[in-house]
Amino acid sequence: MQKIALSSLVGDTGAPDCPPRAVVVMGVSGSGKSTVGERLALRQGWIFIEGDAFHSKQNHAKMQAGTPLTDEDRESWLEALGRELARHAAAGVVLSCSALKRAYRQRLRAHVPDLAFIWLEVGRDEARQRVASRGERHFFPAALIDSQFAALEPPHDEAGLLHLDSEHPLEALLVQAAEWLQRNPHAHA
Repeated sequence: MQKIALSSLVGDTGAPDCPPRAVVVMGVSGSGKSTVGERLALRQGWIFIEGDAFHSKQNHAKMQAGTPLTDEDRESWLEALGRELARHAAAGVVLSCSALKRAYRQRLRAHVPDLAFIWLEVGRDEARQRVASRGERHFFPAALIDSQFAALEPPHDEAGLLHLDSEHPLEALLVQAAEWLQRNPHAHA
């Protein structure tokens, strides 16, 4: 994986008039979505939504068994997440969600059209190590990491995106994200 700078901004006009109020922290499993998302929501005084909590029991069982989810498996999950984003957007909300494919991101944007995304990019080996270190605390096995990278459609050319290298220190990621949210008017509820 080619290393990127701490951040790479797409769609950033620098104007402070209308900062985002709804943000998805996205990336493959092990990228730090939940950690960064929860801490960012706390820092902003916003609601945090853990996307994994909205998976069906069938989806959890499928992943625990080492079977990757299909687009069909994710349909009701994405719909539920979109409704939650729309419900909380006015108050400010951060959602952790893999959002691996452009179609998934578009589905979420259908609920909150100016939704912002923070993509936490991580190397395959680092992601595998992080997921393996969770042990039994999480339903997602390290064996599924390759399927996440295979499904990932990098959002390089999408507007309203902050691209971060998740192997940087957590505090640096939070500072970059908070500063970007403050000056990026692309996404607003």
